[in-house]
Amino acid sequence: MINKMLVTLGRVDANMSRASQILLLFSLLVISLTRSSQDVPCAPYTVKAGYIVCVCNSTYCDTVPSADPVPKGQYIVYTTSKDGQRFDKQVYSRVPTNSSHKVYKLRTADTRQTIIGFGGAFTDAAGINIASLPQPAQDNLINSYYSKEGIEYTVGRVPMASCDFSTHAYSYDDVPGDLSLDHFSLAPEDLNYKIPYIQAAMKVSTRPLKLFGSPWSAPAWMKTNNKMTGMGFLKGFPGGEYYKAWGNYFVKFLDEYSKHNISFWGLTAENEPTNGFVVGFPFQCMGFTPETQMDFIKQDLGPALHQAGYGNVKLMILDDQRPFAELWARTVLSDKEASPYVSGIALHWYKDTASINILDRIHQLFPDKFLFATEACEGSFSWEKEKVDLGSWDRAASYASDIISDLNHWVTGWTDWNLALNQQGGPNWVSNFVDSPVIVNAKDGLFYKQPMFYVMGHFSKFVVPGSVSLGTEAEVNDTLIEVTAFRRPDNSYATIIHNKGSEKTAVFLSDGSGGYLSVTSPGFSIQTVIWW
Repeated sequence: MINKMLVTLGRVDANMSRASQILLLFSLLVISLTRSSQDVPCAPYTVKAGYIVCVCNSTYCDTVPSADPVPKGQYIVYTTSKDGQRFDKQVYSRVPTNSSHKVYKLRTADTRQTIIGFGGAFTDAAGINIASLPQPAQDNLINSYYSKEGIEYTVGRVPMASCDFSTHAYSYDDVPGDLSLDHFSLAPEDLNYKIPYIQAAMKVSTRPLKLFGSPWSAPAWMKTNNKMTGMGFLKGFPGGEYYKAWGNYFVKFLDEYSKHNISFWGLTAENEPTNGFVVGFPFQCMGFTPETQMDFIKQDLGPALHQAGYGNVKLMILDDQRPFAELWARTVLSDKEASPYVSGIALHWYKDTASINILDRIHQLFPDKFLFATEACEGSFSWEKEKVDLGSWDRAASYASDIISDLNHWVTGWTDWNLALNQQGGPNWVSNFVDSPVIVNAKDGLFYKQPMFYVMGHFSKFVVPGSVSLGTEAEVNDTLIEVTAFRRPDNSYATIIHNKGSEKTAVFLSDGSGGYLSVTSPGFSIQTVIWW
């Protein structure tokens, strides 16, 4: 049988990439073996030493083992590692004592924020790349993200009109002076590259999908510089005709998507409003100060949404970097007229080296408003020469550390950037290429699942919406071990362990109910532990 497979592989060798060859051989081997489980393993492709991706195409794609309940006293450990483990599932029994001081106690009475969810963005670029694949491979990609066999994302960000991950700049109303928005219409990109894949995700998801919209720029004619790029603001002042029109633009967006049976859980008032103060900023942006956003929300956007029947949509302020968050929260949320319209503060991760205590202070000041991470990606900085670093564990570890840190400081969810990019890290109309958890190889009709994809899944799959964050206490602090813990809606527990170091480490968990959960944490790994 093996020889026959190798002969088959040899016949297509001249026309197939190495990744395609490996996938074909791997899938033939799996099909030829009798399996005790329906779970489909990763088809690994080693890009170079220590850099491993999983390959999917029209006929083969790995799945994620489910977290079915186990008897009391037992627990499940899922492991993903730099060495190539991908959601490796093992069931263990509690041990009565521990021989290590690396005990992490779950403070089960110390309940914190409720989790909203995890996901990624339905950009034009993501849709273009998904559409470049054969239909069965497209289905496998969407299933990998949103289905029960995948990592079960529950969040989707949708750019309102164009962003840098479009092929050109466009708005939904490019008719100058159309303040009544009579010419408002969705773009071909919405109809071809966003809506079809949102609908596909909704179709396969068994969990409700929370979509939120984010605008990058108003139409050029509404702005002071008459451009969608560069330093520019809405013309006039909050309460004026341009601000009123811009508020109604949000309503029109929601109305048009509802015609395709797509409803939105949330909105952000503006993507990265600080970019609009940068002279010559290269892609779509629009400037707001905390004060002008506060006035826009209370005079224009908030009333427009409520009058149109969208008062239940979660409006988020900022949608920008952590260092700005406290000032924006204090300014907007201290205003008695603006605050009732706002549900949360949206955060981007690009300057998360700023003190994490900013998030604690915001929560203490405004405990009724949620914190939500709305954009993150690797490869975005100018000094990063490898925009797509295929198989990089370092980038996956960066995701893991940031998510755990955020979740331990009141953040309710985390949104990755593009769902899928090409091997260059685009398309992007200003060549602002970056990395993505899924990279599409259109030439060979396949896609690669990066280590980042699996790290995202350790959160999105198991820390389900409605889970409540719990405090943890470490007997001995180990800077190489990061831990976050949750009580899930079915009263089970989920704890995520990230080992940043190269050495295998014994970790013990305790929930106070007797015994310990003993976990062997491989070097450079992430694990999710589930028990009832």
